[in-house]
Amino acid sequence: MKNIVVTFDVTKEGKEIISQELGNSLPIFYLQEENDREKILEKANILISWNPNRELRDEEYQLLKKVEIMQLISAGVDHVPFSKLSENQTVLGNVGAYAQPMAEHTIALILTLAKRLFIEYQKLKENIFDQSSKNRMLKGLTCGILGLGGIGKAIARLLKAFGVKIMALNTSGVTDVQVEFIGTLKNLDKILKESDIIVIALPLSRKTRNLIGKRELNLMKDNAILINVSRGGIIEEKALYEHLKSHPYFMAGIDAWWVEPFQQGKFEVHYPFFDLPNFIGSPHNSGIVEGAIEEAIKFASLNVKNYLDSREIRGVTSREDYN
Repeated sequence: MKNIVVTFDVTKEGKEIISQELGNSLPIFYLQEENDREKILEKANILISWNPNRELRDEEYQLLKKVEIMQLISAGVDHVPFSKLSENQTVLGNVGAYAQPMAEHTIALILTLAKRLFIEYQKLKENIFDQSSKNRMLKGLTCGILGLGGIGKAIARLLKAFGVKIMALNTSGVTDVQVEFIGTLKNLDKILKESDIIVIALPLSRKTRNLIGKRELNLMKDNAILINVSRGGIIEEKALYEHLKSHPYFMAGIDAWWVEPFQQGKFEVHYPFFDLPNFIGSPHNSGIVEGAIEEAIKFASLNVKNYLDSREIRGVTSREDYN
């Protein structure tokens, strides 16, 4: 029998979901409520975690000798201290758990920028009624989705309803989604050059950190729309600011930032993005809708259940991409 340890602080509703999905016959311990943490962690076979850097103390990692998998509540795994885990311990990202709300948020950012809503709203505040200023119609545009996983596929489905053509990349270069083009990172330049809209839905890893810099931004169309709902570190912050400032028709919508409370304990930007009229941001809340956390806990619990039942599991991480 496997011992399951939940390392983050769980609500009553969250506990009910975990018990319901994993069954009452399995021993489930909630670390934040336990007095003898050492004993609990020494017996742990499966961890369900959110932000292990905050939930586990440095000296506690050496107690995890029996741990086989760490299932995350978050979709991304870039915050996991892989160097503190042994090579036989597998980290599972909660991929796809937030796909639908994040896709809707992405559409909202695209429409806000394409329709120039904040630009025209500001003019109205200044008593300027500029009815002649043209906005953009999505129909007929091409969107390049960098990362055609659960989130990317959900974004593609919604964009197709607007008549948008889809180009995309993933790790394999193949997909079951009907797109105009599918490739890998080797095809990044092609997608950047030919797309009117670029959406970043890639995980942050060694391969994707600073993927979009000055060179890549200059490959994009002068009036392209760039959306990032993944991780801030995929775009070079300085390069993006300078490109937005020097290309007034280029627009960007950022939901994922370079310095955020979840990892760094604070929110911080190093350039005055908010002074730019061709920029809009949101506080990395694209996946945070009513019931989202409970749904993510259920999604993660089902993945753990699949592992226990020797069925296919989602989100297996290649630690070489993060060490």
